[in-house]
Amino acid sequence: MTTPLSSGKINSPNHSLSTNTHSLLYVIFISGVAAIGGFLFGFDSGVINGTVSALGKTFNSSSVATGFNVASVLLGCALGALIAGPLADKFGRRSIMIITAVIFAISAFGSGIADSSAEFIFYRLFGGLGIGAASVLAPAYIAEVAPAALRGRLATLQQLAIVLGLFAAFLSNYLIASAANGAEGIFILELAAWRWMFWAELVPAGLFLLGVLFIPESPRYLVAQGQLEKAKAVFKKISNDDAQSQINDVKQSLHGDKKPSIRDLFIDGKKKIHPIVWVGIALSVFQQFVGINVVFYYGSELWQAAGFDESQSLFINVLAGTTNILSTFIAIALIDKVGRKPLLLVGSIGMFISLSALTYTFGSAGLDAAGKLALTDSMGTFALIMANLFVVFFGLSWGPVVWVLLGEMFNNRIRGAALAVAASAQWLANFTITMTFPIMLGSIGLAGAYGFYAISAFISVFFIVKYIKETRGIKLEAM
Repeated sequence: MTTPLSSGKINSPNHSLSTNTHSLLYVIFISGVAAIGGFLFGFDSGVINGTVSALGKTFNSSSVATGFNVASVLLGCALGALIAGPLADKFGRRSIMIITAVIFAISAFGSGIADSSAEFIFYRLFGGLGIGAASVLAPAYIAEVAPAALRGRLATLQQLAIVLGLFAAFLSNYLIASAANGAEGIFILELAAWRWMFWAELVPAGLFLLGVLFIPESPRYLVAQGQLEKAKAVFKKISNDDAQSQINDVKQSLHGDKKPSIRDLFIDGKKKIHPIVWVGIALSVFQQFVGINVVFYYGSELWQAAGFDESQSLFINVLAGTTNILSTFIAIALIDKVGRKPLLLVGSIGMFISLSALTYTFGSAGLDAAGKLALTDSMGTFALIMANLFVVFFGLSWGPVVWVLLGEMFNNRIRGAALAVAASAQWLANFTITMTFPIMLGSIGLAGAYGFYAISAFISVFFIVKYIKETRGIKLEAM
């Protein structure tokens, strides 16, 4: 039995999945393919980490220009996220994913051949379009093909793919730099190692393009477009529930025959945006304002500022990436059992504590002759533990849960457009944090920067309590 739309009742996560083994394996397969976009999102975001110093020296960039080399991709991400939702509503999730795969490949190749800062920024901005689009398309597509009882776990594949992509970037950077004696060293074909760090992305980009050719279009998109027979065929593949009943539920949730558009974000007859969209935007902004991507984008620079050498810093990045993966598996195990809201609360409290500890550690450390932080062995170990604890709490909560909520909290009519706006806000927040970190590092130091991130984590606790509603087990048509 399906839950009546009028009730909004939360189904027990232990009810029948209405999906046989064959259908479930098929859903996992197509969700996994969509999540490769998340892998590329993570790889493209993380690959810059090991190249920051080399780029600055290669292009003779100032600290502000180097910051923009790192952050420029995020402006492309904001634009890519903003346009991907409406384009996916018009042309389909699958079609835009194919274009996204091509964008990733062009950006990876171009970033590696760049001979000037301007050329590099162009290709990074272009790649940002792909990252931004992937950040919208994967959670939307997975939410629209997954059964309600497993939607949280399957949607978490997006975050798992992101952290695997980050880890792959950190690992490949570390291996390439080790083989070439540094990111500036000469590697294969007498070319600088940092160029090969970007070209490594061509492999997953090709796999993504190949995989998308073998997945169907989202059935809920097909219903919105009036392609009911195609939608019925897809529903039969992904669920044992009556396909026509599912189509009728989707049609009812769309509130008529008008196709979804960006105008649906506004309350009928008013110029005000629906409150749920503002909640999605705030979720996105808080996810970035805790400073997680400072760890992933500037990890090498951060730990060198704390007194570690380049090789040690790159290895610490690999350690952080591993921690992130393990914590994401914890989220996968818990998200459909304990729910989204409890995980967010635990994550915010844990991040506040660990970030506060890092703020104290960096604030109480002395300076060496070169003006860098001089952590004692015990304080350095404590900082590493707290940094990885911060990654753990983020990885089991705000990392995956935000993407799960953004994929499912909006109704069928506004999902594409609302997800696009929320994801775009996330990338703008990411740009702000990424661009300001080098400035804060030079003015108020690591302690000041981490103090700001700790305050953001603290405020997020009250936001969760007041504004976040539990979505565990609710059908998309009942949102």
